[in-house]
Amino acid sequence: MSGMASDHNTSSQEEYVPHYLQKEDPFASKLSREADIIAGFYLTVIGILSTLGNGYVIFMSSKRKKKLRPAEIMTVNLAVCDLGISVVGKPFSIISFFCHRWMFGWIGCRWYGWAGFFFGCGSLITMTAVSLDRYLKICHLSYGTWLKRHHAFICLAIIWAYATFWATVPFAGVGNYAPEPFGTSCTLDWWLAQASVAGQVFVLSILFFCLLLPTAVIVFSYVKIILKVKSSTKEVAHYDTRIQNSHILEMKLTKVAMLICAGFLIAWIPYAVVSVWSAFGQPDSVPIQFSVVPTLLAKSAAMYNPIIYQVIDCKFACCRSGGLKTKNSLKKSR
Repeated sequence: MSGMASDHNTSSQEEYVPHYLQKEDPFASKLSREADIIAGFYLTVIGILSTLGNGYVIFMSSKRKKKLRPAEIMTVNLAVCDLGISVVGKPFSIISFFCHRWMFGWIGCRWYGWAGFFFGCGSLITMTAVSLDRYLKICHLSYGTWLKRHHAFICLAIIWAYATFWATVPFAGVGNYAPEPFGTSCTLDWWLAQASVAGQVFVLSILFFCLLLPTAVIVFSYVKIILKVKSSTKEVAHYDTRIQNSHILEMKLTKVAMLICAGFLIAWIPYAVVSVWSAFGQPDSVPIQFSVVPTLLAKSAAMYNPIIYQVIDCKFACCRSGGLKTKNSLKKSR
């Protein structure tokens, strides 16, 4: 009898179905076939561009890996996270959209949910670390004198450990990964908040430690940087050329970091809002056709960063070439 009971418990664990999907097939698409095909093509384009762009960033960085500054090491880590999302996660959802249902069962669903949350959390915590680095570098100049490359690698170890911990917590029985309401993708089971107090604690913990706290640190850091830059621009103009060039490089890295964080938050905040609304509202309070839009927007976040790198690099190169021309003309006039 005890053996039969344990088998029953194992079976129920494997066949877990969120309470809002208990009366229907959890993996059947709730969208029209045409909408699934459009979403599949959209994710295919996003996946290809993201893979090529982040792969290029990692390749170019590997050619000068010994010369990378700590802030640049962080941006490479961000490209690794974005590439991971594109290579590990997107093929699952693309195939499922084209097949008009989730094709990989509960094991694939939990793997996809874990991978998406792991790399997404890693991206946000990396950007948090970059924003703190920029804040200390710009607002507390003495910080830059002791920061070395090995400090950046220690920070990377902490980032990966943090992401691993929070992505794995649902497997400890505290939470779970489940299909999205539209059926062809998987995510954290936000809807556990409607089932129990423990589910509410789980969802609120995830929101605080993996979204609200990092976002607050990012916003604080860049607000302080903006205020500092406004007050110190005139002071830098009186320094020699070497200090001015160093300041220009630091500001370039800061602009890259700010744009990356802005792009990430713009892509993910709508998804977070819809998830929270679904978690603490009525099960059908968010229309299924509406819930898919923030999900697709969030999946596009990995594509933005390589574009931002290239735009800033091109602009910076133009500035440097302009500066070189000015110096040459001064030499000729002399």
